[in-house]
Amino acid sequence: MKNILFKIPRLMIGYFLYALGIVMTINAQQGLDPWGVFHQGLSSQLNITFGTVVQIVGAVIVLLDFILGEKIGWGTIGNVIFIGMFIDLISKNNLVPVFENTYQSYLMIFIGMFSISLAAYFYISAQLGAGARDGLMIALTKRTKKPVGLVRGLIEVTALTIGYFLGGPVGWGTLIMSLMIGFFFQITFRMFKFDVNKIEHRYIDQDFAFLLQKLKK
Repeated sequence: MKNILFKIPRLMIGYFLYALGIVMTINAQQGLDPWGVFHQGLSSQLNITFGTVVQIVGAVIVLLDFILGEKIGWGTIGNVIFIGMFIDLISKNNLVPVFENTYQSYLMIFIGMFSISLAAYFYISAQLGAGARDGLMIALTKRTKKPVGLVRGLIEVTALTIGYFLGGPVGWGTLIMSLMIGFFFQITFRMFKFDVNKIEHRYIDQDFAFLLQKLKK
């Protein structure tokens, strides 16, 4: 239990950095990131906040992860709840400026992508369950034996395509993020010598099994 409590700050930093990166790519005003296009398209269709859509989609992907054989951890649940919450918090309080200058906008996109990939390193390495989208990335990486950058890139392009047909905004920034987000993940993970295939998460079912064992005693 103490070990889990020690990892909670790491998770929260990861969640906040991910939300921060998402808002940066939104406020760059050069087109949303691939998942952003998908989320904004759904947000417009359902008339609910961007953060709420992130939470709903996250919950659906968690179910898909489970079907693909990825177990669910407390970190996975936290990812679904807190990233969407932080996105709405950062946006409503104008914590990230909106840029009109093209060069500043593109710089913001690159910083945002780095923030997202760094965030993924933080909360995946806490080993309490990957985020919903990252769980999908890990499951497909294991199943296909393909590089994590390629797998992540294909996931992003798929989200972009669906989001476009839902009416999500697409721009040059969207194209850049679609092609480069996988590269940022791969570079960041290499920088920290982090291999997703070697991660051994602690999952919710293990905690329940431990609790039941304690109760039996």
